[in-house]
Amino acid sequence: MESNRTGRVGFLAHTLKRFHLTVVFLCLCVLSAHSYECPDGCVCEDSSVICVGIGEIKLPLEVSSRTQNLTLQGYTLANLTERAFSPNGTNMELRALSLRRNNIHVIESCAFCGLHGLQTLDLSLNYLTILSPEAFLGLGDLLNLFLNNTLMASGAAQLPSALSTHSLRKLYRLELAGNGLKTVPLHGFGNLDLTTLVLANNTLETLDKTNISNFEAFKKIRVYLSTNPFRCECEHKEFYRWLKNSSQCADASGVFCAHPDEKKGSLVEKMVCKSSDLDAVSYVFLGIVLALIGVVFLMVLYLNRRGIKKWLNNIREACRDQMEVYHYRYEQDSDPRLANVAV
Repeated sequence: MESNRTGRVGFLAHTLKRFHLTVVFLCLCVLSAHSYECPDGCVCEDSSVICVGIGEIKLPLEVSSRTQNLTLQGYTLANLTERAFSPNGTNMELRALSLRRNNIHVIESCAFCGLHGLQTLDLSLNYLTILSPEAFLGLGDLLNLFLNNTLMASGAAQLPSALSTHSLRKLYRLELAGNGLKTVPLHGFGNLDLTTLVLANNTLETLDKTNISNFEAFKKIRVYLSTNPFRCECEHKEFYRWLKNSSQCADASGVFCAHPDEKKGSLVEKMVCKSSDLDAVSYVFLGIVLALIGVVFLMVLYLNRRGIKKWLNNIREACRDQMEVYHYRYEQDSDPRLANVAV
């Protein structure tokens, strides 16, 4: 009996010890989950952190690693350095990062490393002048990239290299509106999965053959081109044909001519140009027809050469007889003696 009682007491003590350890572990987990306080000037709610202010802010921002939506707006970030949003080198669970209106000028290599699950990145309304070729390295799950009204001339020139990385293999929406772009800043779409490309409100005057070939090879992409100063001249007829015959331009009904003045306000897709190629073909065909007619005419002359010769001889004899009659009458009229003899 005594041994049984001792065994029960030992079992209860062991169970209580395990329970205490479990409670301590859970408390540590809860404390670690809430170990970061909400930064000054920010609003933290559930998995979202929104910071709107004026001045500078220190990066990386000390927020919970479980934060999924982070918005920073109105600060002076200037330079996004390597792992700018990965405190202490830890990976964040961010799904959406908005950095609108933060006076960002430079994005260095691997600036977003540590955000492996990021799906939406908004860098609109900044002043990007330097964009590293590896600026978007590590964003293998990125789906949406917004770069509206944010690229300076040098930044726009560096963008194609930055977008050529294979890290953006899942990117399906790219917005580049309001950047003063004169050309499409993409070498191709092979490394991307784009379905939407927004190029509205830039300074595009036309799309060249390379751009059109890229679009035609990537059938699922939809392009937005409204509010661009397109030049409506027949030297750009490939662009007009693509716009008219393809469904890839989603806002074709809002794409208007800006130059020359006589065509300003006209729909680009309504442009009609005579094809110089067709004109050249027409002239060649006409030349061939005329040559064939000439050959047939010469053949007819050759085959009827004897008849033609006889006909010409007859005409010559008739003309000679007629001339002799005229000559005889002339001689009679000019000599009065011959006239009296004749009487």
